Amino acid sequence: MKAIWNGQIIAESDDTIVVENNHYFPLESVEAGFLTSSSTHTTCPWKGVASYYTLQVDDKSNVDAAWYYPDPKPAAHEIKGRVAFWKGVQVTS
Repeated sequence: MKAIWNGQIIAESDDTIVVENNHYFPLESVEAGFLTSSSTHTTCPWKGVASYYTLQVDDKSNVDAAWYYPDPKPAAHEIKGRVAFWKGVQVTS
């Protein structure tokens, strides 16, 4: 699977986990140079507290377009250390 935004491959891996129709990529498969930490947090009742990254590609920003669960609840333990995308990021095989 590939996550693409603004013409760049943000992440690429054959080892994604699908939860609620979102592909969670291993953190090591994500191009860290495209990620900027965000202060945004949201809460999912069964996954826990999510943190976000803003994507920075060629002078363009996609605010909070990637999220992860640094300490997921037990029901979502398999997504620890993984990142998912939205807000126009194309995830394709």
